[in-house]
Amino acid sequence: MVRVTLRVLDGADRGRIFESLDTPVTIGREEGNIIQLNDERVSRFHVKIQSDGDRLVLTDLESTNGTRVNGEDVRLRVLKFGDLIQLGRTLVLIGSREQIEERLSHLPPQESKGWFRFRKNRTIEESQSDSGNPWTGTENLQDFLFNHEPPELPDDLTATQAAQLAELIDYMRLRLRGLVATVKEDKTGNVTLNAAEWQKLVDLNSRLAEMVRQIGEPDSTG
Repeated sequence: MVRVTLRVLDGADRGRIFESLDTPVTIGREEGNIIQLNDERVSRFHVKIQSDGDRLVLTDLESTNGTRVNGEDVRLRVLKFGDLIQLGRTLVLIGSREQIEERLSHLPPQESKGWFRFRKNRTIEESQSDSGNPWTGTENLQDFLFNHEPPELPDDLTATQAAQLAELIDYMRLRLRGLVATVKEDKTGNVTLNAAEWQKLVDLNSRLAEMVRQIGEPDSTG
């Protein structure tokens, strides 16, 4: 069983630390949650964090205002130490400082603006003095976080599940390859995509969003 440490960086409960909690952990506004938050925009039972082998998995419990991880709306997500969870007005950091440092020590150095420069130049405590949110003023939250690290592929798949996953990834790869092939670059280095191909890209994004929703809500018909 994986234990989880959560630190509240922003919101009404700013500064609270919940150390080495046994999973599953539920977070919400109501009594009965392992972590009860004083945030009216947090649902009564908002999210659940559970362990699956050596992984932590977050599930949104059909919350009213939704859940974001590293700036992205999610319903189901494998968490990593250092991930940011936003629930209502509350910002929660996953992992102890030691767990985050251990994870970062195994990642390649990044030259672009991101977590590594943040860790080198400023501490969480120093950055919190701005507005309670250490990511205030960041140009692009997504680029600032861990999107350079691809997610791990699931293991212990059945032959059918592995074939389905391979087919899905190949579908996306072929669609993207076709779109990339139509991109044109001008003398200034800008690239353009015609309206028809742009619409295909938007459609692909929509299809992927639908797939993620179906995975998180297998009984959903919407």
